[in-house]
Amino acid sequence: MALDILTLGEALVEIMRTGIGQPLDQPGPFTGPYPSGAPFIFAVQAARLGAQVAGIGAVGEDAFGRCLIEQLRADGVDLRGIRVLKDYATGVAFVAYFADGSRDFVFHVREAAAGQIGPELVQEELFEGLRVLHLMGSTLSIHERALQAGRRALEFAQKHGARFCFDPNLRPQLMPVERAREVFAPFVQAADVIIPTAEEARLLTGQVTLEAAVESLLTAKPDRIVIVTQGKDGCTVYTRNGAQHVPGFAVQEVDPTGAGDCFDAGFLIRWLKGASPVEAARFANACGALAVTAQGPMSGARPLAEVEAFLASHE
Repeated sequence: MALDILTLGEALVEIMRTGIGQPLDQPGPFTGPYPSGAPFIFAVQAARLGAQVAGIGAVGEDAFGRCLIEQLRADGVDLRGIRVLKDYATGVAFVAYFADGSRDFVFHVREAAAGQIGPELVQEELFEGLRVLHLMGSTLSIHERALQAGRRALEFAQKHGARFCFDPNLRPQLMPVERAREVFAPFVQAADVIIPTAEEARLLTGQVTLEAAVESLLTAKPDRIVIVTQGKDGCTVYTRNGAQHVPGFAVQEVDPTGAGDCFDAGFLIRWLKGASPVEAARFANACGALAVTAQGPMSGARPLAEVEAFLASHE
């Protein structure tokens, strides 16, 4: 069966502190493992909204790998792109939360199965009939082979006529901004939909103001949709027809992990179904808001009926 959406990236589990203000450099309790990895949070949200979706990545032949695969299988994510590597452990992220809303991470990714992403994992058969490829800059920043995998995925997507969505998800600790601007350029150039923050838009285009950055992105590809995310304040949708702010939703935040990934999935699902960019963005805001209301990266990714009920309650 042809896929609606395909993504690629780091497959891992999260193990997190049980309370606020418990630093990672001190003994203390943890909870987990929770299935995670930004591309796979995205994939699970897309699947729960009814899409045929697959992710390309790798896990170890261990308990954490089984934890993640069982979750993906339960949600109906196509597993053809997942490799199980017996010589590597599954990737892990340890997470601590603080009262000001910040988080601290310790990652075991590059040397784990999650870090073994390379072009050989990208099989052309997954792109036959594909509607949208979605990539994240954090994945492309892991190492050179991950970047090569992204390039191959984009090449296959263009060959088979799929549209392309890019979330820059800049991570300076993985790749310096100047280098990211250079290596992300072909992905930015190809994107039919690009979902940056205001800062990412400025950094990727080299422009001083957000307005100039968006103008640059739209001039390069007039039919493109630029969605500048603004966290709890929602987002602003830019097209050649102008700009429109789409307000967010007030919710009680429990765990912010995965909100952006759920936003991306919500937008693409609604857009693929024919909604206008602004309508799709409102749906995406709802997905992002709901994502933060439950403990665990994938726990807040809600099925279609729950998202629609949430929207109806906010009419």
